Amino acid sequence: MSSDPRSRSRVILDGPDRAQARAYLKGVGFDDDALKRPIVGIANTWTETMPCNFHLRRLAEKVKEGVRAAGGTPMEFNTIAISDGITMGTEGMKTSLISREVIADSIELVARGHMFDAVVALSGCDKTIPGCVMALARLDVPSLMLYGGSIAPGRWRGRDVTIQDVFEGIGAHAAGDLTDDELTDLENHASPGAGACGGQFTANTMAMAFEVLGISPMGSSMVPAEDGKKGKVAEECGRLVMGVLERDLRPSHIITRESLENAIAAGAMSGGSTNLVLHLLAVANEAGVPLALADFDRIAWGTPLLCDLKPGGRYVATDLYRAGGVPVVIRRLQEAGLLHADALTVTGQTVGEVASQAEEAEGQDVVRAVDDPIKPNGGFAILRGNLAPEGCVVKLSGHGRMEHSGPARVFESEEDAFAAVMARSIEPGEVVVIRNEGPTGGPGMREMLHVTAALVGEGLGDSVALLTDGRFSGATHGFMAGHVSPEAPHGGPIAAVRDGDTVVFDVANRELNVELSDDEIAERLRDYEPPPPKYRTGVLGKYARLVGSASEGAVTG
Repeated sequence: MSSDPRSRSRVILDGPDRAQARAYLKGVGFDDDALKRPIVGIANTWTETMPCNFHLRRLAEKVKEGVRAAGGTPMEFNTIAISDGITMGTEGMKTSLISREVIADSIELVARGHMFDAVVALSGCDKTIPGCVMALARLDVPSLMLYGGSIAPGRWRGRDVTIQDVFEGIGAHAAGDLTDDELTDLENHASPGAGACGGQFTANTMAMAFEVLGISPMGSSMVPAEDGKKGKVAEECGRLVMGVLERDLRPSHIITRESLENAIAAGAMSGGSTNLVLHLLAVANEAGVPLALADFDRIAWGTPLLCDLKPGGRYVATDLYRAGGVPVVIRRLQEAGLLHADALTVTGQTVGEVASQAEEAEGQDVVRAVDDPIKPNGGFAILRGNLAPEGCVVKLSGHGRMEHSGPARVFESEEDAFAAVMARSIEPGEVVVIRNEGPTGGPGMREMLHVTAALVGEGLGDSVALLTDGRFSGATHGFMAGHVSPEAPHGGPIAAVRDGDTVVFDVANRELNVELSDDEIAERLRDYEPPPPKYRTGVLGKYARLVGSASEGAVTG
């Protein structure tokens, strides 16, 4: 219990010597009564550049109503957001992962500078979600994160579609299977309103993970963006944060080794995005909790895949909401003996109490029973070998392959690989190798959805494999290894691969290798010259100089 819920804002607002601070705030409408209440920062990631975060102004107003009703004074501020989907396949995509750090930095700076007593962070698109939680972990003041929710699926040709269908439609168009008019008609229907991508892509994966972790209120994440109940959820978050402040419940009480393991298990059980690995490593780093790639592999391999969600399954987030939402997944984790039930959540409940109270829709088949898994193991695995000494992440959901051996087709950038796909020069059985797309080499570790979706759209998804020192979108499905570390510019063995070399994926033995001797790899690495850095100044140049390995979360500090 906090003895003084205004212990932070009092320093900046109370006393004769703080008259100038009060004068500024009175100029924008705060009165003496408002300034004597606890000050709650409302960190908004609203933007007009994408549907994912477009509705967050409206939700922020509801959060503020809740804060005021519970006796606090909200002060809203904004930070940036970059759309992965819109920038995908372009130079603009280099900014996406970098934005995670800028979001975290900017929220931290405003909250420290204005000495807020508590914080509610609103997120939507992929990097805003971990960026918000990274900031809350750094600040360690009473706080919570509210996810803006998922978009509804579109309808096209009598079936539900998501943005994944558009990306794959690009490949189908290149293969001659969709006309110009048909592709335009698909794009006109795939994104019908506000909210983040509908499948278990990165946004919904991370929203689920942070609800299971406990930093988001239970039952809040899967309420769709444009569902009338979302405003009520937002208002309740405003009221809740005042209770969190009264109890002095901080992120350091919630983000623990146990809660992070719960989040990893949920990601594996849901067949979610491999970006989960990168972002949870970053959050653990901010919270000072030891976490390593080996932990992800251990947990995922012991967790059954139960959620029948896109990109590998049939359903989307709105279906999961109707089935009972994230609490149903938490119940399955408990039933499988995989839940650290005593982990605390922001509501004050333990996650085990949430599991026991989960309300599951009768007859739902979005989340299967523990004894009827889609697969016995989770949606990803960590591989090592002479191609990835520090590790890489391979996605297992959405396909049945556990091994692949084939000749390499090597590309120095995503653009070169995409051009080859569009020219239909990729052959079945090949391993597409895309390098110099890592945290430093990109810079920014672009996602390869433009390439992977086009391969699927051309009918090659079941016959080729792909590896990169960059990332994959949560919408990617197929046999893909990302985050290959070390990356090429740092002397990673991926730089030694040449066209025709045999690359071997062996998931059962957790290995990713190229059939070359150590001496041959070393000799080739001595001869390899990565492309010169595209950015030496500005935020991209600064990031390239500061960022660490993907195997440690690609963090800058």
